[in-house]
Amino acid sequence: MNVGAKIARRSTLSARLRDAGRHLAGFLDYLQVECGLADNTLKAYHRDLARLLAHLDAFGTSGLEQMSTAHIEGLLRALAAEGLAEASVARCLAAVRMFCRYLVLHGVLDKDVSAGIVAPKKWRRLPTVLPDDAVRKLLAQPNAAEDVHAVRDRAILMLLYATGMRAGELVGLKVDDLNFNLGVTRVLGKGAKERVIPVAAEAVEAVGEYLRDYRPLLQSGPSSAMFLSRTGRRMAREDVFRLVRKYVRRTSLAGKISPHTLRHSFATQLLANGADLRSVQEMLGHADVASTQIYTHVDAARLRAIHKRFHPRA
Repeated sequence: MNVGAKIARRSTLSARLRDAGRHLAGFLDYLQVECGLADNTLKAYHRDLARLLAHLDAFGTSGLEQMSTAHIEGLLRALAAEGLAEASVARCLAAVRMFCRYLVLHGVLDKDVSAGIVAPKKWRRLPTVLPDDAVRKLLAQPNAAEDVHAVRDRAILMLLYATGMRAGELVGLKVDDLNFNLGVTRVLGKGAKERVIPVAAEAVEAVGEYLRDYRPLLQSGPSSAMFLSRTGRRMAREDVFRLVRKYVRRTSLAGKISPHTLRHSFATQLLANGADLRSVQEMLGHADVASTQIYTHVDAARLRAIHKRFHPRA
């Protein structure tokens, strides 16, 4: 069974919307097979569309063919009233739009009833970025005297900051993805798009030490995964988040800091030191350069803060 069908089967729909579950499963399979979307993205789209179907069900709609623009607008208003963030409402609308186009393509809808609906305006918050001294303290936290997995954990922290890769990309790495001679690593990003990222020498050394001295102790059977859990299995994305939180607590850093914070810090440092926007975009794996431009605003905000602090007439 495909991922889409597995996800959609978990939905509980009334008899009136029985066919809706079948169309939803087909849509999710289309996103996976034809569009190459990752499992996490499929789950997010399923959650958004499950909200749509529940909304239709609550209004007694007998089928997707009766869905109207008013239904979709009502859903968006309901989500906003629940306090859902504007970005989450906008993502829900994006999922509904794609689903509507899919339904038109398959003859379920006569027209795209989502066309013309305006997405809520999103305010882009500046991402949290760690200063250099905080990064150094965090990377130095794994200690063999206190942590059984210190060699592995240090390699993970070093690699996250050295490459800016996502937690999901890191756990997807294979042993042979890092080229020690060239100092680059191959990464499989969103949409199964492959990219190559340079790796700092210190991070290469940390990963090499882990692969040579510690990974064999964790491995309990054949596995190509670079980073293994204490049970010898490929680490999960959630494991990396827990690992980062553990060392953040030990460092006593303030704020909500995650693996993505290291990604933000990586990008901001590159741009602050003269890297061009397109190169940073490529290393981060952003499909749109607009996603990378947020880091130029971060650096500008830092400069304004310095100016305000030190200029006598700021």
